[in-house]
Amino acid sequence: MKGRAYKDEEPHGKGGRFGGSSKPVTNNGKAAMKKKKKNIMRLGGGGLSLEAFANIKSTSNRNQYNPALIKKQREFYKNAKYVSKYKKSLKHLSEQNDPLAVKPSEDTKEMDESNKRNKKNKKSGSSSLRELYEKKHEEDERARKEREAIIQAKKGEREKTEARRKAERAKMFKKTRSGQPVMKYRIEHLLQRVQGLN
Repeated sequence: MKGRAYKDEEPHGKGGRFGGSSKPVTNNGKAAMKKKKKNIMRLGGGGLSLEAFANIKSTSNRNQYNPALIKKQREFYKNAKYVSKYKKSLKHLSEQNDPLAVKPSEDTKEMDESNKRNKKNKKSGSSSLRELYEKKHEEDERARKEREAIIQAKKGEREKTEARRKAERAKMFKKTRSGQPVMKYRIEHLLQRVQGLN
């Protein structure tokens, strides 16, 4: 077999193709363990179990990479940059226009006067609000009284009709001494109904 190295052979000169040392490859257990440990240390220690690896990967992904959050942060910083630039430009313009101390100008005097006028209007506005409130309150009170009057009228009508029905019912259920129904009231009732239909 061409590509395999046997224990006794040393292909390609001193150390062979598979190792850098001059020692022949042997089945010595200690040397194999030493070589294995050396390789593990070179690769960064012992490996993780598959479960531990999956858990670490999923938790780190959840905490670190969230595209929506990243986009939101970018937008926030972008807006903050625009606001700061705007404030700087305003400050710069105000310094150019008025490099000395701020003097009360005619514009500010006019603004003060308009503010005073607004305050007066607010005071008069509060009285007009009070009047509006009182008007609305009176209207609500009037509407409530009307509703109560309507309810009372309906209640009176209902009581009258109930009293009339009770009287008619009593007449309809009257009986003679022997327990027979009194037909006089029943016939009157039937007559009224027939006359009402015509």
